[in-house]
Amino acid sequence: MPEIRTSHLLTLELAVSGMQPIGETPAGNRRVGLVAGGTFQGPKLRGTVLPGGTDWIIVRPDGVTTLDVRIVLQTDDGAAIGLTYKGLRHGPPAVMEKVDAGQPVDPSEYYFRIAITFETAAPKYAWLNKVFGIGSGSRPPQGPVYEIFEVL
Repeated sequence: MPEIRTSHLLTLELAVSGMQPIGETPAGNRRVGLVAGGTFQGPKLRGTVLPGGTDWIIVRPDGVTTLDVRIVLQTDDGAAIGLTYKGLRHGPPAVMEKVDAGQPVDPSEYYFRIAITFETAAPKYAWLNKVFGIGSGSRPPQGPVYEIFEVL
């Protein structure tokens, strides 16, 4: 089995404009985060996050928060790239209470990981259609920040 290697792809910073509570479902407490925009920057691409993305969040009975996010990146040269990720965030209850309240928490105190796919019609970025990304996140008060890596 070959070793799994990664290469830093980009840093993604999201601005969240609100949260729409759905309520208690069979899967857990559902709410939808509204993505207002953001920025991304890496060695091969950079640009902005278009407003209108959503994060379908469930807080499961075991305290784990699951994320299901779809956003559109617009590169500085005008290409549109769909970015979809699923994630898990969890930690000690006292730490997660602070994270959920929007308080600053050192990311080493909780687990926050995402698995990413991309979709684009732009020839320059078509290579993204053929890769998986993984990321590590933090949740400062202004919105989520991710370090995203291409799985080689």
